[in-house]
Amino acid sequence: MATIHDVARLAGVSPITVSRVINNSGYISQQTRARVKAAIIELGYAPNIIARSLRSKRTNTLALVLTDITNPFFTAIARGVEDTASDAGFTVIYCNTDESVDEEAKNLQLLMQKQVDGILLVPARSISRSIELIKEQGTPVVILDRRVPNVDADVVRCDSVEGAYKLIKLLINQGHRRIAVLSGPQGVSTADDRVAGYQKAMVEAGISDDGLVFYGTYTLTSGYEMAKRVLSLSPQATALFAANNFIAIGALKALRDSGLKVPGDISVVAFDDLPSTWIVEPFLTVVTQPPYEMGCQATQLLLNRIRGEAPSACQEIILPIELIVRHSNGPVKGSG
Repeated sequence: MATIHDVARLAGVSPITVSRVINNSGYISQQTRARVKAAIIELGYAPNIIARSLRSKRTNTLALVLTDITNPFFTAIARGVEDTASDAGFTVIYCNTDESVDEEAKNLQLLMQKQVDGILLVPARSISRSIELIKEQGTPVVILDRRVPNVDADVVRCDSVEGAYKLIKLLINQGHRRIAVLSGPQGVSTADDRVAGYQKAMVEAGISDDGLVFYGTYTLTSGYEMAKRVLSLSPQATALFAANNFIAIGALKALRDSGLKVPGDISVVAFDDLPSTWIVEPFLTVVTQPPYEMGCQATQLLLNRIRGEAPSACQEIILPIELIVRHSNGPVKGSG
């Protein structure tokens, strides 16, 4: 079995240089780093991670706790997390909660037993119990995508209120007054904030929401069911705002099954885009977030906390959103 001394001899460096490359510590030139990595691969050297973690009191492992790993938004976040962690010599454990507070608590207990060095958490609800549990254990944590009020923790997210506000203003400017919201779970900050952005735009325009706010889950099924409920109303809504991409897909299917054309009969806008691999031509008007960048920045912030390099005060990083107007919305039918 190859040793660190074997790797050092083959790469023409000292054992301490090999150790620094493995632990991603200290300055090592790119050329030297490449030689050491090539020697490790050639010799099949496997560092003794257990012994190393006992010495450093670190496992070089991060945890990413998501609410729905099947959603491409969270998949892109995960890729940003993994790329940034890997560059720093860390591995990532993934957990999925399905928006369940109980599942979240179970996963966090398991992760802390495994002594991960830090946790990236998309909270299932806007409550502080899970974050307080993590902080009590002395484990650094960064919250992704969502707000958790009255908790002293680092956060990396986008402005859901502003994104929703921009989409609803667009619809209002096209003459829409009966605008329905298909939102996520009440008590989740992204769902609540997107409703707040909708209400802000409606109030500014002097329009009542008139019972057109619907809460469900961030799923295709919920989007379908909420859209069907909207279609049963009289008078019917002229536009739908889907609070995420999965809700939007479900809503579009419900509209198609009901024989309605988008945007001819009803306009649709959504929060979060769909991957280009899912569609032949982008159709939905959306507000987009930068999920990959969100994952990268959150991971770098967490690594800085682990290394003691972050400011003592917790940070809230709010990344920019972008409104992309496409073909799924238009003037109210019959307005000209």
